[in-house]
Parts: sequence; C-alpha cells; structure tokens
Amino acid sequence: MKNIFKDHPSKVGETYFEHFFKACSFGIKLLLIAVRVFIHAIFPWCFEHSASDRISKLHDILQSRKNSANPDEN
Repeated sequence: MKNIFKDHPSKVGETYFEHFFKACSFGIKLLLIAVRVFIHAIFPWCFEHSASDRISKLHDILQSRKNSANPDEN
C-alpha cells in the first residue's frame, strides 16, 4: 500500500521528519521575507533588494535540492 506521507519525501531523499523540518524552515524564511515586503511597502527605502535577493537564494537552494534528488532530470 502506498504511504502518502513518505512518498514525496523519499523522492527527494529525505525521511518524513527531515522533509517536515526542511519545509517548515522554508516556510519560516518565506514568512520573514513577506514581513520585509510589507515593511518595504510602507517605507520604500527599507529592504529595497532584500526580498528579491532572498527569494532568488531560496530558489537556487530548491533547484539544487531538486537536481541532486533527481539527477536523471538534468
């Protein structure tokens, strides 16, 4: 029987809990980026490039993880 809680994490080379904590980590980072964006909306001189720089870094990390988990797709 297929275990829906372990299928995706195993595809990316992680256990359920490793994936859980990594996903939570990315979620927290995205929330912090969102706070910076709201601050920037009110005070345009604050965090001028912070959000886009951090999103770009997160994207690079996610792509790297994806590529290392699925080397045949590169």
